[in-house]
Amino acid sequence: MRNVVALLLSGLLVASAQQVPQGTVKFQATTQLVVESVSVKDKSGKPIEGLKASDFTVTEDGKPQKISVFEYQRLEETPEATATPPSLTPRPAAPAAPATAESQLAAVKPAVQNGIAPSRPGEIKYKDRRLIVMFFDMTSMPIQDQMRAQTAALKFLKTQVTPSDLMAIMTFTNDLKVVQDFTDDRDLLTKDLKGLMVGEGSDLADLGATSGDDSQADTGAAFSADDSEFNIFNTDRKLAALESAAKMLSSLPEKKALVYFASGVPKTGAENEAQLRSTINAAIRSNVSFYPIDARGLVAQAPLGDATKGSPGGQGMYSGSSARSNASNFQDQQETLYTLATDTGGKALLDNNDLALGIVQAQKDISSYYIIGYYSSNTAEDGHYRRIKVELGNKLEAKLDYRSGYFANKQFRQFNSSDRERQLQEALMLGDPITDLSIAMEVDYFRLARDRYYVPVSVKIPGTEIELAKHGGAESTRLDFIGQVTDPNGKMVGTVRDNIEVKLKGETAAQLGKRSLEYDTGFTLPPGTYSLKFLARENETGKIGTFETKFIIPDLTTQQTYLPISSVVLSNQRESLNAAVGNVERDKKLIAADPLIHDGQKLVPSVTRVFRKNQDMYVYLEAYQPAATTTQPVTATLSFYRGKVKAFETEPLQITSGLDPKSKALPVKFSVPLGKLQPGKYTCQVSVLDPTAQKFAFWRAPMVLLP
Repeated sequence: MRNVVALLLSGLLVASAQQVPQGTVKFQATTQLVVESVSVKDKSGKPIEGLKASDFTVTEDGKPQKISVFEYQRLEETPEATATPPSLTPRPAAPAAPATAESQLAAVKPAVQNGIAPSRPGEIKYKDRRLIVMFFDMTSMPIQDQMRAQTAALKFLKTQVTPSDLMAIMTFTNDLKVVQDFTDDRDLLTKDLKGLMVGEGSDLADLGATSGDDSQADTGAAFSADDSEFNIFNTDRKLAALESAAKMLSSLPEKKALVYFASGVPKTGAENEAQLRSTINAAIRSNVSFYPIDARGLVAQAPLGDATKGSPGGQGMYSGSSARSNASNFQDQQETLYTLATDTGGKALLDNNDLALGIVQAQKDISSYYIIGYYSSNTAEDGHYRRIKVELGNKLEAKLDYRSGYFANKQFRQFNSSDRERQLQEALMLGDPITDLSIAMEVDYFRLARDRYYVPVSVKIPGTEIELAKHGGAESTRLDFIGQVTDPNGKMVGTVRDNIEVKLKGETAAQLGKRSLEYDTGFTLPPGTYSLKFLARENETGKIGTFETKFIIPDLTTQQTYLPISSVVLSNQRESLNAAVGNVERDKKLIAADPLIHDGQKLVPSVTRVFRKNQDMYVYLEAYQPAATTTQPVTATLSFYRGKVKAFETEPLQITSGLDPKSKALPVKFSVPLGKLQPGKYTCQVSVLDPTAQKFAFWRAPMVLLP
């Protein structure tokens, strides 16, 4: 964690940053519905049917609870004949009782949305159905293991599916994705499985305990875990992805089996135990059992490694320490899989080449059972463990199998450092944005060299959403920021992680509601197409906001028809770097690379492009003259249009000096008082002409002018 600059502006606060190396069932005071799946079997192991809610007694920490939800799930265990069409046919209804649990199983249509369709509290959405999720962790499996996992899943669909089975498919690369919601359409499931991109995320499978990609060393694009913070980009992310998957499934009260295809989950330190426990707790609360499958199958390890890696060399080759280390790492990876299974009521398939047996095991473990739900009488959000006991009355003799308890939720103020870190991990896993904290973001690009571009990122958060706490006479708040840049293959090519404390006093703090907080950072990247996911958390209330966008860095060296230019930045403020409301550890290299900083003054991007009549608009861009050795004069104009009518245009700006000998960039700067314009919506246009090269360029974007 670093201290970062925060600038107090006349309209907003600025934090200047540097990259650091590198419908669910919720247990809350208002909707604290606790759901248990209770298997009731006789001495011979057969399910006992026909029981009523009055036959059961449920206590939580010794206190009786009123049963509010009660259903019996009758599941078939005989696989369909291979001649049956892939799309499951309905089971005929019992003639004498067409409306009972023996009624026909209607075909379940695939969900339209890319997610798990939730059920309403207390609703049994999938009556008499067995719910199985096939989860493919692409980041832990090399290509050959991904192929084995895919083949096993297809084999199960072809030979083992019963009329009671509903299947869903999830994948994890950089994000957790729901490929298919629960359905019994085997044609569709087969198509989805065959459509998985083999090789996706496999470049991350052998990272082990590595803390990130250091290929962007000049930008500090890697994050290393230490004693106080988790490694949010590696092993914990795998576990956090499982945790997010369990929470997605939590709104369905039915028993769920999650079959986890992975080539082991490596341990990188004691800090992973906290995330492991959180993942297991989420599964228990969500009624999910993990069934991990080691996609490596039965492995005969070479003492010094196989042909996929070079020999480690050194004295360890002769002492045996290298072989012992390899064996220990392999066992640790399987130990994590085993723990996930046993602690959630599932089973792990290890050292077996028939991976489909792992799915069959999950299928067999979910036999007919009762769903029992109650609203807990204990509404405290203290995070404590609640012990559950289910008993049968009327002197019925049977074996009961159910979860023995759960951990209650916590209020954010009671979170410890581990809880807070896990919250960030969960937010990063979600495919949908979190909007508790509003975020606006602008991504620009400026050429540094032929194959390198500086990409400044500016994030704005409304001051009305920032909670301040009084500490030592000053009002302050702490914010977390995380940014991840990935290429089209999902590989992470840049990361940023910051934690800043903003301190405000007196009138400045009182005016925060009328201001904004702006945070900025930057990356150095080659031309290409990228995705940026950004997260911000305010640490007084725990509110989180995420923002994800795609951006393109064009290769300006290939531009032949038009004059190559950079992004155009619109701003209404230039502020001194010394106007800080927080401590700073300035990076001179980062400041030197940022084209928006000149002579200790920073141009602050507007981001929202909303201006007022009493402000000046500052415009900055760079025109590039790749073949020039000295400045070739250019002419630029700034115009404002209302519809098709030109409302205002500046005098032509003549630029005759300032060419950067390395980047071949010629700065273009405007400063325009906005008082001459009437309030309203405008299109802002910048036009640049290079008479020598006989090329031109123009840029247009909407803006709003307020009174």
